[in-house]
Amino acid sequence: MRIISTALITALGLSVTACGSTTANRSVYSERQPVVSKSNFVLDLSAGNGGLSTAEQNRLAGWFEALELGYGDRVSIDDPGYSASSVAKTAVENIVASYGLLISETAPVTEGYVPAGQLRVVVTRTSASVPGCPDFSHRSHTDFQARTSANYGCGTNGTLAAMIADPEDLVRGQNAEGEDQARASKAIRAYRDKKVGGQ
Repeated sequence: MRIISTALITALGLSVTACGSTTANRSVYSERQPVVSKSNFVLDLSAGNGGLSTAEQNRLAGWFEALELGYGDRVSIDDPGYSASSVAKTAVENIVASYGLLISETAPVTEGYVPAGQLRVVVTRTSASVPGCPDFSHRSHTDFQARTSANYGCGTNGTLAAMIADPEDLVRGQNAEGEDQARASKAIRAYRDKKVGGQ
C-alpha cells in the first residue's frame, strides 16, 4: 500500500492573509480559513480473465477495513491497459457497495504504472483543517490598532472543518441536479403559509 498526497486546496474562496503579516486586519473576515488536503491510497490487485481470486477479494476487503472506508471517501479503479476483466471490476464494485459507496467514474493520476494483468484500486480521502490556529500572537485589545485579533475566526472555522462530513463540500459544494425543486421548497412554503396561532 502506498500513500500519495497532493497539494493543498484553499476552501471557501476567501482570500487568506499570510501568516505573520504586519498588515492589520480591519475587516470581519478571519485570516485563517479551512484548508482541504487530499490523499490517495492505492492497492494493486491481480485480475486475470477469471476475475479476482478469493484471496485477492479478501485482501481488498481487509485493506478497506484497515483504512476504515466510509462516507466522503472516493473509490475508483485505474486500469489504463484495459487488461482487467469486467468480472474483476464487478467484484471490486460489490465489495465497495458493502460500504455503501459507489465507484467513481474517473481515477486520479497516481505514481508508477499498473502492470499488465493487474488493476489498481484508488481510495481518495480528503480532510479539512485550519493551519495556524489558535493564534494569540496579536490581541486587538492590547495593540489599539482597531483590528480583529489574529485568532479571530479560528473557533468557527476550526469547528466547521472538524464537523463537515465531506470536506470537498468546502471546495465545490453540492449540486441540486435531478432534485425536484417543488418538493425541496415544500417545507418553506408550508412554513410561510402557516397561520399564526390564535387567529
